[in-house]
Amino acid sequence: MVMCAALLLAAVLSPSLSIVLGAASAPNDKRLKSAEAVLTDLSGSFDKGIPESLLQKASCVVIIPSVKRAAMGIGGQYGRGYMLCRKDGPKTWSAPAGIRIEGGSIGFQLGGSDTDVILLVMNSRGADRLLSSQFTIGAEAAVAAGPIGRQASAQTDATMRAEILAWSQSRGIYAGISLQGSTLRQDDGENRELYGSDLKNRDIVTGDVKPPAAAAGLIALLSKY
Repeated sequence: MVMCAALLLAAVLSPSLSIVLGAASAPNDKRLKSAEAVLTDLSGSFDKGIPESLLQKASCVVIIPSVKRAAMGIGGQYGRGYMLCRKDGPKTWSAPAGIRIEGGSIGFQLGGSDTDVILLVMNSRGADRLLSSQFTIGAEAAVAAGPIGRQASAQTDATMRAEILAWSQSRGIYAGISLQGSTLRQDDGENRELYGSDLKNRDIVTGDVKPPAAAAGLIALLSKY
């Protein structure tokens, strides 16, 4: 009680302190909540969302909310998000590991608007590639545009061969997308802010790393599948 009062008084007397106290985890919390919202949107419709059968089979999920068109370079993209993988059973998911997407060109983006992206990693080989320090989509992994809704009932060659399937949402419109030429790499800065140390993505998704509180909703949603 006394400590809380002291902190409140100090914050009033020092605006800079109040800014630090209030903003310490806000960016990460907001991004994790955004990732949860993206997964809710893209998995919530049988007609136009990600087929549940594919979510049930995925080894890992990558969610990157609000991928933005880069200011320099035609078609360049940049976004930050998270990777989570199954562990210790079909309904148990890892803590989120930070991941970035850069360069290349997202094939589905309307009028320069932000685009939400989800990748399903369908096997251990794809997961191992994604857990390397970085890789370029198309050059080092087979990535295909994911089927939408009822399309999944007809298993195409692309979905059966691809290590990674990709979807997007832009202005409420859902689509499978191509990410050819984009680079995915672990986000060391995000991991440091989330966990307070320089953890690698492989350590986070395969080890016993406690997830941040803000990731609880996202992990619970994935556990449904």
